[in-house]
Amino acid sequence: MRDLSAGPRVLLKRLRELMAEPLEPQERLDRIVRQIANNMVAEVCSAYVLRSDGVLELYATEGLNKDAVHLAQLKMGQGLVGTIAASAQSLNLSDAQAHPAFRYLPETGEEIYHSFLGVPILRAGRSLGVLVVQNKAQRNYREDELEALETTAMVLAEMIATGELKKITRPGLELDLTRPVSIDGDGYSEGIGLGYVVLHEPRIVVTNLLNEDSETEIRRLAESLGSLRISIDDMLSRREISMEGEHRDVLETYRMFAHDQGWVRRMEEAIHNGLTAEAAVEKVQSDTKARMMRLTDPYLRERMHDFDDLANRLLRQLTGFSPHSAAEGFPNDAIVFARAMGAAELLDYPRANLRGLVLEEGAVTSHVVIVARAMGIAVVGQAAGAVALAENGDPVIIDGDDGKVHVRPVADLQKAYEEKVKLRAKRQEQFRALRDVEPVTKDGHRIKLQMNAGLLVDLPQLADSGAEGIGLFRTELQFMISSTMPKGEEQESFYRNVLKQAGGRPVTFRTLDIGGDKVVPYFRSQEEENPALGWRAIRLSLDRPGLLRTQLRALLKAASGAELKMMLPMVTEVSEIRAVRELMQKEIQHISKFGHQLPKKLQFGAMLEVPALLWQLDELMDEVDFVSVGSNDLFQFAMAVDRGNARVSDRFDVLGRPFLRILRDIVRAGERNKTPVTLCGEMASKPLSAMALLGIGFRSISMSPTAIGPVKAMLLGLDVGRLSEVLTAALDDDTPGVSVRELLIRHAEENTIPV
Repeated sequence: MRDLSAGPRVLLKRLRELMAEPLEPQERLDRIVRQIANNMVAEVCSAYVLRSDGVLELYATEGLNKDAVHLAQLKMGQGLVGTIAASAQSLNLSDAQAHPAFRYLPETGEEIYHSFLGVPILRAGRSLGVLVVQNKAQRNYREDELEALETTAMVLAEMIATGELKKITRPGLELDLTRPVSIDGDGYSEGIGLGYVVLHEPRIVVTNLLNEDSETEIRRLAESLGSLRISIDDMLSRREISMEGEHRDVLETYRMFAHDQGWVRRMEEAIHNGLTAEAAVEKVQSDTKARMMRLTDPYLRERMHDFDDLANRLLRQLTGFSPHSAAEGFPNDAIVFARAMGAAELLDYPRANLRGLVLEEGAVTSHVVIVARAMGIAVVGQAAGAVALAENGDPVIIDGDDGKVHVRPVADLQKAYEEKVKLRAKRQEQFRALRDVEPVTKDGHRIKLQMNAGLLVDLPQLADSGAEGIGLFRTELQFMISSTMPKGEEQESFYRNVLKQAGGRPVTFRTLDIGGDKVVPYFRSQEEENPALGWRAIRLSLDRPGLLRTQLRALLKAASGAELKMMLPMVTEVSEIRAVRELMQKEIQHISKFGHQLPKKLQFGAMLEVPALLWQLDELMDEVDFVSVGSNDLFQFAMAVDRGNARVSDRFDVLGRPFLRILRDIVRAGERNKTPVTLCGEMASKPLSAMALLGIGFRSISMSPTAIGPVKAMLLGLDVGRLSEVLTAALDDDTPGVSVRELLIRHAEENTIPV
């Protein structure tokens, strides 16, 4: 293994001493560049630091004109220094002035120097500045000199990251690490969150950079690599992982990286060059990340994330870092940043302190987003690069309405959002004032407003929102946040708790809707080409009757002596309802046999989500006590549009004539069969679309708790009879012209209905 000469080792030792001395930042920086120049027999050593305005400013030099310090400047991408910062790659030139990117700065007096070696000052793959050495004679610097300069650049990166250089930054200017950043993403849960960044998997801050004994550090690295490899092999050997193709692919990639000899060799070289094991990991991680961030191939960029995750795992092994220790000192207004995370992990955070969630990945239908929405916090997803651009404790604003994330926002933007939050709070106060107001339209129609739920954290919102009950309780969320299959006793206790906290208000439990995109980690499932149309919900439950019977038994026992309302998801044929009724009857006989008290009333319903049921409406309504329209899936299947696909989701409108006609047919079928019909999809949560639902005949709708106030405010000013006439004419008219959405907006404006 190649080792550095005594000269660079002396340099690293001296740098360690300099970092420990009680010096002012400028003096420390001046001494560092002087030590580097002396050690590398360079006539010039200069440190340039990147400002928030994209300008690289000369902060210290040995050899150039001292008057140029804090005056000499180059824009990002300008000159050799700007090229290094923009590309995050070193430049080793025997004749710098012959390079096409060379730019002469007369104030520095550098025209007499020819050879040039510049390295980026990197942290987490980001360029924070550039470190340069120069000589008059034309020469190429050796590989060990390049390594030494890259290693010492880490010391400067630490000075910048800790904020030490802020003291010598000119008034009115900021360093790049602290510049405001705005990220565009997708709004997954409405609301605005103002607070401070909490990284879900915090970066390890390596403060001990320089080693005392290389061989000891090599042993530490080898031991941690061994532990890391064993942990990956252990995860791959688990039965549930072996059945999950995508999870296995990721772990196989991790294993490949963990055994990559090139990666290991680069870390060992960094240790022999004077770094500690963790500093070596960080250096190689940062160098690799800087190179890979310039790639355009999405597959290779994804591999960058895998490599980054693996390096962070190795750092945790070396430092003994525990994620639980990061939870200490959790801020009062926390915005959690994560590449991806599970629903159960979100619930581990203190709910009272949580203001928002930012995800680099995920979808609006992912488990963690569903849970976050249930918790009533703002969520922005698909926020590319958010984790790398933020630091723990950074002030941040997230806008779940517009899908924006503002890290370290400027004062004016902060003030504007504070005003927006105050306005929202004022509106919420107005809505809270309507909590106990009877939901009756202007012309006397009584509307039942219920809320959707799925977790115990949802239940307090039942009273706060003024909802009359829970029109949809998603029982699968209990399964999705559990690490093992909930036993019958656990389910029974959970459902009993839900009914108790509901305080006598009706609760409609939907039986398990897992499968498709709702994968639970402990349940074996095969990969499907089109999971939304595959083995899920009632289909899975009927194929696994033991699973369904356990849930039915738990529901029956939990509701003993009370009313039980339950409904089946994803019904395609009426025969499926009959099959579940038979299983229900067996469970009733079973618990009666053992003396358990039955519910005093049992109402059995079905969700109408599959278009095939539209040709079985009378038969369906003869079979059930009520029908609940799942407008999300019904719209998706009826219009052949994936709601999560931005390319097609905007092309079709839930307020378009075709879909509203479908919904009107369902209402009319309920009227002629005297079967109650409700709707519990996203349509009910928007005042404008809720207005359309009332206009076509719905008198019961279920929505997110936060939507109840705005929807109630809308209906109190609505004359349903007049709206019904407008809608009937619009839906019966085939002539092209004004859209139904435009008609509804105009009707609301003309009648001062708040939508």
